[in-house]
Amino acid sequence: MLEGRDIGSVVFPDATLKVYLVATPMVRAQRRVAQHGGDVVEIARAIAERDERDSTRSDSPLRQMPDAVVVDTSDRSVAEVIAEIRALLAERQPQGST
Repeated sequence: MLEGRDIGSVVFPDATLKVYLVATPMVRAQRRVAQHGGDVVEIARAIAERDERDSTRSDSPLRQMPDAVVVDTSDRSVAEVIAEIRALLAERQPQGST
């Protein structure tokens, strides 16, 4: 498993499973404040600006691949998200493989 803003589109475009994790900018900001402190409104603004910048840049813009499964993590725990990703992977793996 790898994580990154362009893992599924640039690094491993033929991956068995691509998961596109999303959450609202405010939820993402609240999570960052819980980890590192700071002003939630300012951090949410910075997150939204980065998303816009990354998705509109000319060199390798951030984009969701058509075959990616979108998982909205806004109202979910880490354990819930992991369980969903594991279930998605189990659906795509041939029986008996690990």
